[in-house]
Amino acid sequence: MLKANKLSMQYDDTLALKDLSFTVAPGEIFCLLGQNGAGKTTTINIFLGLIEPTSGEALIDGVIAKKKSVRNTLAYIPEVVQLYGNLSGLENLDYFSRLAGFIYTKEGLKSLLKKVNLQEEAFNKRLVTYSKGMRQKVGIAIAIAKKASYILMDEPTSGLDPKASVEFAEICKELSANGVGILMTTHDIFNAVNIGSKIGIMKEGFLVHTTDTSKISAEELQELYIKTI
Repeated sequence: MLKANKLSMQYDDTLALKDLSFTVAPGEIFCLLGQNGAGKTTTINIFLGLIEPTSGEALIDGVIAKKKSVRNTLAYIPEVVQLYGNLSGLENLDYFSRLAGFIYTKEGLKSLLKKVNLQEEAFNKRLVTYSKGMRQKVGIAIAIAKKASYILMDEPTSGLDPKASVEFAEICKELSANGVGILMTTHDIFNAVNIGSKIGIMKEGFLVHTTDTSKISAEELQELYIKTI
């Protein structure tokens, strides 16, 4: 599982995280809510091994996150998926799969793109023509192609239209059903309740509330969130 064990992060005079602890088991979707500056992206960056915490540990299946041995266990989908605009969706998927050590036939690549509901007519179009939702689908296809056990997502629904949000939610639920653990930062309360297994609310580096989505409605979560921030 992913485990944050008393993570703290100090930037000069700024406390970004304080004693943050939570777990994300295989198949769970843990949604972190909070205002900008609450520490959500710092948490993601620690699990990615991009920064080291001042104290505490970020563990991936019991191994410290910064170690290269667990890097292929993770996939990362940022708010804006960074892929090669002059390559097609199919070519991007092939390239990044090969970087991770996985080689697929053309039909295998197409199958992965179909799995994330990318329109077939877009497979060979350059990525510069894609919407944000379409780019995300290629990013998720890459995560599936590299057989990632856990996916980290930073504000993945920001800027998506309603149809794309629904499609994204369905893909996340399917990943969860297949045992993939997801840690997602978001401002989207409705999608957090719709997609997530668990929800945490962060404020000024602290995890102040954690709840199962089965125990709270979107309206109740919104009220709790507003009271918290």
